[in-house]
Amino acid sequence: MQAQTNHKRAIVLLSGGLDSTTCLAIAQSQNYDCYALSFSYGQKHNSELEAAKKIAAQAEVKAHHIIPIDLAGFGGSALTDDNIDVPTGGTQGIPITYVPARNTIFLSIALAWAEVLSAQAIFAGVNAVDYSGYPDCRPEYIAAFQQMADLATKAGIEGKGVKILTPLIDLTKVEIIQLGESLGVDYAQTVSCYQADLDGQACGQCDSCLIRQQAFIDALKNDPTRYQSTQVR
Repeated sequence: MQAQTNHKRAIVLLSGGLDSTTCLAIAQSQNYDCYALSFSYGQKHNSELEAAKKIAAQAEVKAHHIIPIDLAGFGGSALTDDNIDVPTGGTQGIPITYVPARNTIFLSIALAWAEVLSAQAIFAGVNAVDYSGYPDCRPEYIAAFQQMADLATKAGIEGKGVKILTPLIDLTKVEIIQLGESLGVDYAQTVSCYQADLDGQACGQCDSCLIRQQAFIDALKNDPTRYQSTQVR
């Protein structure tokens, strides 16, 4: 007897970092056929994208697209502007690593692909840790984008619109790591650092590294992150 085809499809925004990789595992655990979407948006390093390629291939996603967008042409963020250094040691308020309107751009492109595929869901790894920092990681933002998506697409006005799913939004980094490990995520493959080197080794000093380090400590897990130095962390 021929196996039943799974027509439940999802776009997963996959940066190659801890959160998005966990989201991919969640989507697959919910029996979605997953289509990974990454962006080369002018970020200063491509280590995350190299990680995303490997993660998508190992997960055997249905397809993986890397979309080029030149947000570095505008600058305005430490992640895209060579004249702005990535801060170290922790920051307050909205950090300079915020990339203006990045999630709006990413979700809009995901929405277009989702409509082409007749996908039911878009998975995005926004979470509670980023809530107070990045304005486009807040629940209010996701709800507003969902409303816009329902109004802006043919599928939406026909009542078959895609759902924006953010399963990590109310979780701490510790809870995300625990959930991911229960789903078999290998965090050694992920790259979260804002200024990783060409080999994907983390600096251990930027906001993203500090949050990730503390999460593994609090989760009582060995930190699998590869660092650029032998400094004890």
